[in-house]
Amino acid sequence: MTSIDPLAATKRVPMGSLRKTALAAGVLYLITFISIPTLALYGPVRTDPNYIAGPGPDTAIIFGGVLEIIVALACIGTGVALYPVIKRQNEGLALGFVSVRVLEAATIFAGVVALLSIVTLRQAGAGADALTTGQALLSLHTWTTVLGQGFLPALNALLLGSLMYKSRLVPRILPMLGFIGAPLLVASVAGTLFGLWGPVSLLSGIGALLLALWEFSLGIWLVAKGFRPSPITTGMAPAVTMPARSDAPA
Repeated sequence: MTSIDPLAATKRVPMGSLRKTALAAGVLYLITFISIPTLALYGPVRTDPNYIAGPGPDTAIIFGGVLEIIVALACIGTGVALYPVIKRQNEGLALGFVSVRVLEAATIFAGVVALLSIVTLRQAGAGADALTTGQALLSLHTWTTVLGQGFLPALNALLLGSLMYKSRLVPRILPMLGFIGAPLLVASVAGTLFGLWGPVSLLSGIGALLLALWEFSLGIWLVAKGFRPSPITTGMAPAVTMPARSDAPA
């Protein structure tokens, strides 16, 4: 009779390069969510106009800055990880996605520099004479947040979402979340630029939530499932090796 070699049957199939790419990109997308605590960590410097002249520890601001630096590096990593795959769908859009992702990271770094500059002046005892400087630096952080974490992520959602939607590398419902949230965020940023409302509004909240769901669900899917079969990945996936068989007499 014919039997399956038990040693071959128990061997684990090695992870292919395509699966590794999906796993790396998924993990990096999930890492970008570690900056959520900064909403609370940056509270004192955002709400106290005299923060730069006051006493007290700055540990929360510094820790928040470290988290955002990690997020910025993860942003670049997502673009680098996905580029070899998504360029097979449209190289121009893929290059645009990577470029905007890098620009998004740059604005995050600029915002961190602004807040750490406030911390430096505070620790140096700049006092009341630095209040105007502190407000200017805080305004710089506010605008880098509006543009770098509002407009640019919306643009990223449209670029990457269109690539994923056309290639079907992930379920189409996932990029649809980005397609809905991106226009809302762009409209919110436009309203902020023209003074119709502040940086935080109902429109920006809904748009940010939808984009967060898009990126979080993308990360979860890539980690758990990887890329779905697609014509653009033909030749990238390794050939399946059948387990060895041996014939033994009955």
